[in-house]
Amino acid sequence: MGFWRQINPRGAVDDFVHEWQRPNPYRWRVLGVSVAATFALMVVMIPDSERTEPRPPKITWITTFAPGRTDEQIIASNIENQKRKDKAKAEAAERAERKKEAARALARASGFDPDELERQYGDDPASTAAPAAPKNAKAPAEPAQAAGER
Repeated sequence: MGFWRQINPRGAVDDFVHEWQRPNPYRWRVLGVSVAATFALMVVMIPDSERTEPRPPKITWITTFAPGRTDEQIIASNIENQKRKDKAKAEAAERAERKKEAARALARASGFDPDELERQYGDDPASTAAPAAPKNAKAPAEPAQAAGER
């Protein structure tokens, strides 16, 4: 514990000021050499940041399809893929409809009107939006016009 009491930043600053104020003909030379040595060490120790060109990327070609396919084979493959996508979409729509029917049955069993619930909380965002104004209705007045009419 006694060692750490001897190490005090305030005491070190006081000692430095005391020594600096003593008459010494070499004080500016010593300061210059100290600053130069510190600068030289920093220049030597801190490396320059050198940037090199990045390596070109290695290209990997997708080899899923045979490279020598004819246009007819490509078209046939596309048609087959589209049929699979249409079938998956139809199955998803069928599952969604089954879920809706199950929700309607649950609503009926719970004593609610499923059509009213669907109008209020349906999936269609247009059903919950405010009703559109009639086309022949008069548009609201501009704020500047409304202020001028008062």
